[in-house]
Amino acid sequence: MNLREDLLKNHTKELIEKIVIYVGNDKKRFAELMNLFLGNIEVISQRGAWAVSYCAEAHPELVFPYLEKMLDNLNRPVHDSVKRNTIRTFQDIDIPEKLQGRAADICFQFLCNKDETIGTKVFSMTVLHNLSKEHPDLKNELRIAIEEQMPYASAGFKSRGKKILKAL
Repeated sequence: MNLREDLLKNHTKELIEKIVIYVGNDKKRFAELMNLFLGNIEVISQRGAWAVSYCAEAHPELVFPYLEKMLDNLNRPVHDSVKRNTIRTFQDIDIPEKLQGRAADICFQFLCNKDETIGTKVFSMTVLHNLSKEHPDLKNELRIAIEEQMPYASAGFKSRGKKILKAL
């Protein structure tokens, strides 16, 4: 399988599933996918983002060496799918303590940005809720950020927001 060529040609769930199977728990293949995802070719990066999130879901241990680079990547202009899938990946892992502050800052920026996509906001909400379990001082700020947006939020935001507010 040629990841670069396949990502350039196609953008289907079927392809993503094939990539997940191809990568499996192979560190070298995952490194190749991460290089494409973190690269400068926007279409490959955004299509690769979906594959990265699914690979990380199947084999979370593969993503840990790349967490800092993934956070760095969010500090540059990237496509919405890159943001959404990166944060989606972060919601399902235990973020190392040394990266938790940066992850929280980025997620609060996404959550509080009125122009951010619903998916990115919802995944950011979940990451922040997960972090608040270790850092209870985040709970009040998270509660306020959610409550401020609830009156005019989408159904998806409201659904996740209600669950997290109840859990807080």
